[in-house]
Amino acid sequence: MSSADDQTTTVSSELRADIRRLGDLLGETLVRQEGPELLELVERVRRLTREDGEAAAELLRGIELETAAKLVRAFSTYFHLANVTEQVHRGRELRAKRSAEGGLLARTADRLKDADPEHLRETVRNLNVRPVFTAHPTEAARRSVLNKLRRIAALLEMPVIESDRRRYDIRLAENIDLVWQTDELRVVRPEPADEARNAIYYLDELHANAVGDVLEDLTAELDRVGFTLPDDTRPLTFGTWIGGDRDGNPNVTPQVTWDVLILQHEHGINDALDLIDELRGFLSNSIRYTGATQELLDSLQADLEALPEISPRYKRLNAEEPYRLKATCIRQKLENTKERLATGIPHEPGRDYLGTSELLGDLTLIQSSLREHRGGLFADGRMNRTIRTLAAFGLQLATMDVREHADAHHHALGQLFDRLGEESWRYEDMPREYRHKLLAKELRSRRPLAPT
Repeated sequence: MSSADDQTTTVSSELRADIRRLGDLLGETLVRQEGPELLELVERVRRLTREDGEAAAELLRGIELETAAKLVRAFSTYFHLANVTEQVHRGRELRAKRSAEGGLLARTADRLKDADPEHLRETVRNLNVRPVFTAHPTEAARRSVLNKLRRIAALLEMPVIESDRRRYDIRLAENIDLVWQTDELRVVRPEPADEARNAIYYLDELHANAVGDVLEDLTAELDRVGFTLPDDTRPLTFGTWIGGDRDGNPNVTPQVTWDVLILQHEHGINDALDLIDELRGFLSNSIRYTGATQELLDSLQADLEALPEISPRYKRLNAEEPYRLKATCIRQKLENTKERLATGIPHEPGRDYLGTSELLGDLTLIQSSLREHRGGLFADGRMNRTIRTLAAFGLQLATMDVREHADAHHHALGQLFDRLGEESWRYEDMPREYRHKLLAKELRSRRPLAPT
């Protein structure tokens, strides 16, 4: 047997052991929450399903509805736990494979070495991948369940020494109990804002680490094969239909669209604040040991004059740390932007951000100054990662695509066609197929939908 086979066998045995451990803990949860009878029924159904399908079907036909619901929940919870465990182990496998063979980006970059340099530069300059979130409320898992499963996954990821085994198993058992006690289905039908919150859950998670990792790796791999990703390129952005798809959901009104956009901005700005707070912790560069561009210093002075909210304490403690003080001003502008959007007050230039480009402009000032004053390593590392992450998400997390309901389009077209006066019947009375033929014919004319 090869070493690869040995590794696969080891991974499979570890996966089975973790699934067995979670299955045992789920069994203990069933006993604690519902009594030993439910666990006995689960084990009996599981055994009969493998050994005698007809006997299993006969058993299930005789179960009361309330007990059947608990039985279904027990099996669905088990599969949730098994899926989480498989995802954790799959992640480990992929990390090991990347370590041994290089990741997908590295392998792709290697194949680019022989490409036409000018064509590749142009391709890289215009690279933009945009995943789009769509609304599928019947498939959306509750965030409460997702958060608990995520905590279970985090516990499975932890290296555990034997002396900590009891505490580790208690934490797992606590979360399994909470999963069991959490209703996986909503009592009421989710509204568009609820669907948006489900998508935002994933966008927040991507914002925190994954997108920064991908963009950092992409920049590094392109640099390795001799191509620089331009600072102003946005290779990855996100889109969403949720809250803007009036064609798919009659409950999506202009007010709903506005509310979802405000919700996205609230989360996008909060995520940006997390990154800026991280930067403030790093940017302790003292003017006594390094310098700063005049452009940055002038911008900082203008910010301090426009932002009286900045605490005198920061001005005193960070007087010789212009980079940190500038980041503090950026943070205040983000807070002001969030308040402006929430309350509907007008934009005040210099006090809040009208759009993502103004935020990126402030961050680029810091980056450029660092590069010119022996801070290039941080400027092209953590700072660049932060800028590219914020460029990917913007202040709104994702660009909303608005699709109007077909009836609204037909109403507008009907008014135009009826004004032409070329048909003996009104547009709204035409069969659908005839409408399509008429529109296709009209669009081929020299002046579509205009009287001759």
